[in-house]
Order: sequence, then structure tokens, then C-alpha cells
Amino acid sequence: MATMSESTTPNSPAHGSGTPATTSTAVDVETRRGVRFPTRWTAISSALVVLLCVLALIIVPIPFVARSPGQTVNLISTNEQSRPMIQIDGLTTRHSEGEVRMTTVSITRADARLSLAEALVDHSRPDHDVLERETIYPPGRSVQQVNDEESYMMDTSQRDAAVAALRAAGQPVTEMPMVSAVSAAGPAHGKLKPGDLIEKVDGKPAASLVDVGKAVREHAVGDTVVFMVLRGSAEKTIAVTTVSSVRDRRAPAVGITVDTGYRYAPTITYAIPEDIGGPSAGLAMALSIYQMVAPNDLIGSLRIAATGSISPDGNVIAIGGIQEKIAGAERDGSKIFLVPAGNCRDVSGFDTSVRLVKVSSLKDAIAAIQKIRRGGTGVPHC
Repeated sequence: MATMSESTTPNSPAHGSGTPATTSTAVDVETRRGVRFPTRWTAISSALVVLLCVLALIIVPIPFVARSPGQTVNLISTNEQSRPMIQIDGLTTRHSEGEVRMTTVSITRADARLSLAEALVDHSRPDHDVLERETIYPPGRSVQQVNDEESYMMDTSQRDAAVAALRAAGQPVTEMPMVSAVSAAGPAHGKLKPGDLIEKVDGKPAASLVDVGKAVREHAVGDTVVFMVLRGSAEKTIAVTTVSSVRDRRAPAVGITVDTGYRYAPTITYAIPEDIGGPSAGLAMALSIYQMVAPNDLIGSLRIAATGSISPDGNVIAIGGIQEKIAGAERDGSKIFLVPAGNCRDVSGFDTSVRLVKVSSLKDAIAAIQKIRRGGTGVPHC
């Protein structure tokens, strides 16, 4: 009996109850309908979760920044307004057929944020990089502070590049005490300015930082100190009344920071795009100035790119983003790239058609270019 009832057909009763087979069919339909209801909401919920995840990838910021090849600038050319990128007055200069390109990286701005999707795309590209945000933008600094620091480093780099290049070209350069900062709450505020070269204090020559500090300390609090400074090409005499030092109430202070500055005959100005900051264009700027004022044409028709900070004595210092900068230089047609010696390990195995020349100083860069133009051997490479 059980066997028979288990093998019912659509047109025969089940279990001898007389109930038609259509009852069984109706139960099946209700069962399927009962399954469909939660399945539909599950699909909708899953789609919403996926949508939220996609939105999170696109919108939600992460604590990283992206770095990619930035613009390059030929420093021995003119800008869009036909102004020389570097203008030198007071010396005879030359025009050049070749190029000396400063290289940059494009990086997520201090006032912008990177999404996870953007980070994944940048991380997957060989000439891009993704870095922890605080390695580029230290915590606690405002956007304005970051921009001011970048601008200050560029200004310092321009000054140091000029000094290194003029020295290499045999032009006289004199070290002098220089006002590097003025306290907004100090008595020198509005009188002395950063960049002022200090020639004399109270009528006595000040040849060094020690001379300036000693002259101020010889006064009592409330005395007047008279500075003779060189501001641009003009000499100015400025009187500042001392106040008590924050560290020692009995010691006089004028509210300035003094660093080493430099005096030289030519006036050098720059028309580099204002959105470029930092110190890493030093070598390219120094090489460009040297090319313009040196006795002999160094570059010829070579298409050179470079990066690296530079000190006033011509030493070249390693920088970040070297691979991105090489990629930018290759994109813009450079054939030779001057790499700071400290960055050679960062380009090991990097695929590029650009000739990578290792330099430790401006002197090395000049010697390497001379060898390349003569077709000689012995050019150091990374």
C-alpha cells in the first residue's frame, strides 16, 4: 500500500483519501511562492551592499597619497609669456640649442584626499606609487604651512643653485650673515626682512654669524642696535630697539634668526611655475645657470633632464620620486638623466630608454656631460 501511494500520478488520489492530485500541485506552488519572497529581498540587499562597497571605493578617503610623473620644464628656454625661465642680469649669457629639464612628481595635494579605488589603480601602474600620507604631509601641519614650507624650500634651492653655479663658473661669491627669519612678535618685525644681508652692526663690519650675535649681546635691554643691510641692490640703515630674550630676561634680543647668505654681482630671477615647490630642482637650476654664464657651451644640442637637491658648495643630495621623474623625462623627450648618486639604488632594474648618469656634485655633472659630448668613455652610470 505504501508503495502504491508513493507512486501516485497526477490523475489518481493519494493515500486513498480521495483528494485530487491538484491539491499536491497547489501546495508546491505556495511553497515556491514562499521561497521567492525572501529571495527577492536578499537580492536587493546584496545589490545595495555591492553598491555601498563601490561607493566606498570611490568616495571614502584613505590615509595615503598617490605619486606619478609630473611636468618637466626646460630651464634654458622661455615660458608661455616669452619670459626666460631663468633671467641673469649683470653677466653676458648665451642661448642654447639643447635642453636642461627640471623634473617633478605629481602628488595628491595637501587639501585633497585619495580614495581606495584611486590608490589601487595607482599602485598597479609601474610609473606610479602610493605612500602613507604622513610620510609626505606630517600630522599637525595645515595646508598653508605645507605650501609655505614647499615655497621656502624652493626659494632656498634657487639661492643655493645660483651660488653653486657661479662658483663653478669662476664668478666671485662672498659669504655674509643673512636674516633668515623675523619674529612677528619681535622688535625687528616690519623693519628687517628675510633675505637681508647684514654688512655692519653699529657701524662695525659683520663678517660672520658670530659677529652679529656678539654685537647684539654687547647691548643692554632697551638699547638701540643699528643694522646696515643690503636688500636687493640697495643699502639700508635700520635701527631696532632690543627687548628681553625669552630664554634670559636680562639678555637683549631683536627677534631675528641669522643664517649664512651670499653676495654676488649678477641678479638672477626665476619664472618657474608657481605650483612647483620643494628643493629637488637644485641640480637642474645650477646646471642651467652654469650653461648660461660659463666660458664655453656645455650642453650643445643634448637633451638632458636632472633632479637632486644641491648645496651652495655644489654637492648633490638624493631626493624622492626618482622613478616617476625619469618616466616624466622620457615622456618629454629627454635622452640623458642626471641621477644623484644616493638614488642609484632606487633605479636598479627600472626599465627606461633614458641614459642614467650618476652624479655626486655639480662638478661631476659638468665632467660627465663633457665626456658625453666628446664621445668618450668613463661616464659613471647607475
